[in-house]
Amino acid sequence: MSLLVAERLEKSFGETRAVAGVSFSLDAGEMLALIGPNGAGKSTCFNMLNGQLHPDSGRVLLAGRDISRLSPRHMSRLGVGRSFQLAATFTSMTVRENVQMALIAQSGEVWRFVRPARALHVAEADALLALVGMADQAERAASVLAYGDLKRLELAMALAGTPRLLLMDEPTAGMAPVDRTALMALVRRIARARGVAVLFTEHDMDAVFSTADRILVLDQGHLIAEGDAAAIRADPRVRAVYLGEA
Repeated sequence: MSLLVAERLEKSFGETRAVAGVSFSLDAGEMLALIGPNGAGKSTCFNMLNGQLHPDSGRVLLAGRDISRLSPRHMSRLGVGRSFQLAATFTSMTVRENVQMALIAQSGEVWRFVRPARALHVAEADALLALVGMADQAERAASVLAYGDLKRLELAMALAGTPRLLLMDEPTAGMAPVDRTALMALVRRIARARGVAVLFTEHDMDAVFSTADRILVLDQGHLIAEGDAAAIRADPRVRAVYLGEA
């Protein structure tokens, strides 16, 4: 059984039909890219998967459970992690403390004041930093990190809840080309090693074609193509509406 299943998702805003009957599935350990031109419905579709929007009709299943009406917080408890287009970190804290805060929030210890926060989950935080190649920067202030390192820190924070599903919204936005390649290669290795299903939106086609196992293409709310990089490159409709070829 696929870990994530979207069944006939529909969403409208007034007279605008943003997502029109979109269905797909995603397996554990798979990298799935969601692409399309501006206004294609990517953000709306993505936000229905993470609980920020609820579908007008259709449903989202996680390991067979209907999660279509759950809040993002509830989804997080079920193993859905998310990273954002802009790195969401606490710049006043150290790298380790950022990951500790993510671990504290995930374990429901936000209101626990008996021990200082910096004493909690130290080993787990260091293990996650090692996983993303930042063990040597644990004591640095997040405010002084290069942007590529901030994105790796955000990835460590997203992994704090041991997610089964990781949703990544424009993960390489604002990054230099070499950093984009390194980040997505890291995500792919982690997905394979941990069996994490990854769905990501992305405008950088090099990152998409080099990383995704499968690619979904939306246009005007409709799913117009699905396949591997070779199939998407060769699809005449995709080339016409998105890749810039008539």
